[in-house]
Amino acid sequence: MQPDKLPSLLLLPSPPQPFNTHLLNAAYRAPLTATLSRLKAINTNAESKLIIAVVYPILHGQFVRSKTLSWAESQSLLAGIYTLVSVICAQLSIPTELDGGPGSVDTTVILVDHDREKRMLADTKPKIETNSTVIIDLTTFALAYHPWSRIFHDECERGLQLNQTFLTLAEGKQTLLHEQLVPVEGGLTLNNSPKGGLGGPAPQTAGYSVVCLGGTFDYLHPGHKLLLTAGAFLLQVPHKDSSASCLYIIGITGDELLKNKKYAEFVQPWEVRARNVILFLSRLLQLSDQGWKAGSTVQIDEEDGDFRASFRDSTIRVQCVRIQDAFGPTITRPEIDALVVSGETRSGGKAVNDRRLEQGWKALEVFEVDVLNADEISDEAVTKTENFASKISSSAIRQQRHAKLS
Repeated sequence: MQPDKLPSLLLLPSPPQPFNTHLLNAAYRAPLTATLSRLKAINTNAESKLIIAVVYPILHGQFVRSKTLSWAESQSLLAGIYTLVSVICAQLSIPTELDGGPGSVDTTVILVDHDREKRMLADTKPKIETNSTVIIDLTTFALAYHPWSRIFHDECERGLQLNQTFLTLAEGKQTLLHEQLVPVEGGLTLNNSPKGGLGGPAPQTAGYSVVCLGGTFDYLHPGHKLLLTAGAFLLQVPHKDSSASCLYIIGITGDELLKNKKYAEFVQPWEVRARNVILFLSRLLQLSDQGWKAGSTVQIDEEDGDFRASFRDSTIRVQCVRIQDAFGPTITRPEIDALVVSGETRSGGKAVNDRRLEQGWKALEVFEVDVLNADEISDEAVTKTENFASKISSSAIRQQRHAKLS
């Protein structure tokens, strides 16, 4: 892969605990703004890719195969950061969708487990290690995610410490030039309460063998990325030595149902949307000690209306299916355990469970992701206009593409 096609990395230290939108804004806005501004300035003729690694002790549990996380807390943190990214990109006029073209920044937020208070034993050899969730630790992240175009890090004390730890773990994976290591302005350093906040660890969430969600996923943007990542957080991942696997089903609206959408002529074909969903999920799920040195191709088994891929020694299976109604596979697949919805599809969760109960099936556990809301973190007019909407709305993105051709 050519150096200018490689993704860049922004390392962010632990968020304030407990956190809220305003505290995340204070802690992360400065490094995010500096990084996105830099990428816009140096890569005007091509799309940039940025992985934002938020590194903190997200997982609980003594043993690798019994790790848990707080889904509510994790998805709320994701929503806060994707909101910040969208606001900043609106202010800087940076497109945020996948394949957004020259000057765009395709951003992926990854939560990475790491407790800076714990020291690795001197005789312990770093290795890629998975657990019962899709979350990976900092060692695995350093060994599996490389090489980088640039590595940005927060200049605050915790940011410098995190950068040094990461570079130590990643030693030998890439020869980095001085100009590839980029310090950026840090946010406010806020005192952290003990892990999980003042009340101790947040309530932990059980994992599920089969998780489902649905959507259009046209011009994959930060709102889609939040939904897809939050759904993956619910998976209970079996051990690689077992024959079992977990299944992530994504229902994607068929082309026929989208003919009456605004600017329908710019809607991406189902195959493109399904492929982009799997490519995005591969950034979260695919692990190799070779990183993306040999390319980042994902093996997708493609049949009409049914795209499939497997990750992590086939312990995680992803299936994208075409849906032609409001229910999709939720009323044809009794094995589904959990459903992820957004504010727009909240009522659909109840309708799905009503139908499943009528059929004598178990009701699904329903989880709702937060809404990306710019009003909570900025009083600037740009966030209250279509500029912000264009970062989290497929319709607004289609409208922009229409305007460019007019």
